[in-house]
Amino acid sequence: MTGDQKIAPRQGVLRRKPIVSQEEAGGLERSIGLWQLTAIGIGAIIGAGIFSLAGTVANGVAGPAVSISFIIAGIASACAALSYAEFGGLIPAAGSAYTYGYAVLGELVGWLIGWDLLLEYTAIVAVVAIGISGYFSFLLNDFGAHLPTWMLGAPGTGSGHKVDLFAMILCLLIAVLLNRGIRSSARAESVLVVVKVAIVIAVVVVGAFYIKGGNLHPYFPYGFGGAVTGAATVFFAVFGYDAMSTAAEESKDATRILPKAIMLSLAISMVLYLLACTVLTGMQKYDKISTTSGFATAFQSVGLDRFADVVAIGAIIGILTVLFGFMLGASRVFFAISRDGLLPGWFAKTNRFHAPHRPTWIIGVVSAAIAGFVPIGDAAELTNIGILLAFIVVSAAVIVLHYRSPELPRTFRTPGMPVTPLIGIAFSIWLISKLEPVTWLRFVVWALLGIVIYAAYGYRHSKVGEGVAVQTDEA
Repeated sequence: MTGDQKIAPRQGVLRRKPIVSQEEAGGLERSIGLWQLTAIGIGAIIGAGIFSLAGTVANGVAGPAVSISFIIAGIASACAALSYAEFGGLIPAAGSAYTYGYAVLGELVGWLIGWDLLLEYTAIVAVVAIGISGYFSFLLNDFGAHLPTWMLGAPGTGSGHKVDLFAMILCLLIAVLLNRGIRSSARAESVLVVVKVAIVIAVVVVGAFYIKGGNLHPYFPYGFGGAVTGAATVFFAVFGYDAMSTAAEESKDATRILPKAIMLSLAISMVLYLLACTVLTGMQKYDKISTTSGFATAFQSVGLDRFADVVAIGAIIGILTVLFGFMLGASRVFFAISRDGLLPGWFAKTNRFHAPHRPTWIIGVVSAAIAGFVPIGDAAELTNIGILLAFIVVSAAVIVLHYRSPELPRTFRTPGMPVTPLIGIAFSIWLISKLEPVTWLRFVVWALLGIVIYAAYGYRHSKVGEGVAVQTDEA
């Protein structure tokens, strides 16, 4: 039985959404299991990190020690992932960091994180779509096909470029897929993830035969500091599990399987990252690795041109699954905010496939516009700060909740409390300190716009403020 249930009306911008044992309702369908949830996580994590960032960081930042960069980033990310895992088992509802922050730190904190994640996730979708275009062009050129110059990139990215048409089409196609419902779209995502992982394994196995020990020396050409700096860059390739956690409300037995899915997706991804980075830097000298299509050109360098095409196809498939994960995340955060009354409830309606189609189409169209007309560097500047702030909020919230409500029934507990989440907070603060001033400026402008919307609409229409909680009694 589902429906709105009365709670005591709550006042003030720090009023908290109640943590209840019942799972939230609102039209979403609980139909995906552990493997499909894990596949969504792997799909969101593995993509640009292997096929683009690894080469970029190896070439000019860390050298062969890019593997160490991934280890450092993985440890820091795991500290936050453990906090997400605890909340995933405790609050199996859509919204991820927005919902967790709202329930523990208050409505305004939750709103600001949710509002910022809408921008961050949408920008990530756009950036990733642009990234696919590079491999797509490589593949077509290798087969002797050449697309019209006007459709190859956003204005200012090259002579004659008018729009990145392929990137725009990809964003819209993912929106179509997600609007077919989580059951169908998760099944398609799972198939793509299997293909992607198989290609990554093939890259590791085939590439291992072409590793030359001399290419791995010196291992720290830029010093250990280069590996640490590289960690700040590749960190953004190991946080896809937060987008996956937004699908909690669409997973069966979420309190049990969501923590497992978060940790499994991160562990599997990290193993594949480390193996792939070792092969890449072993096949080709670090300063010769391409910064745009690293693995494809590495295999070309050893005479495996046709296998390089396979790698390019794998990169396209791999990065495509990242699009799915983050558009899923953005639409579910949008849905959760609207269902709580902080944005119009019109956005929280679902279609006959139990998908929040209105937020999905909005995210799809906006991300397509960014991908088509904004250079990748400018779009990428929108993708950093919100994720890091979400990590800080979730890590801080898990500490607060441990001391405020130790009696709550948890299916997973963050180990090493409070040290583990504090490490996640410290690393996130350090990374935020490295961001460019323009990133901070855009964040402040977006946050101020969010505060205006919250003050004008969200505060007065909040369901918690009205004494209403949407939940379901599964008994």
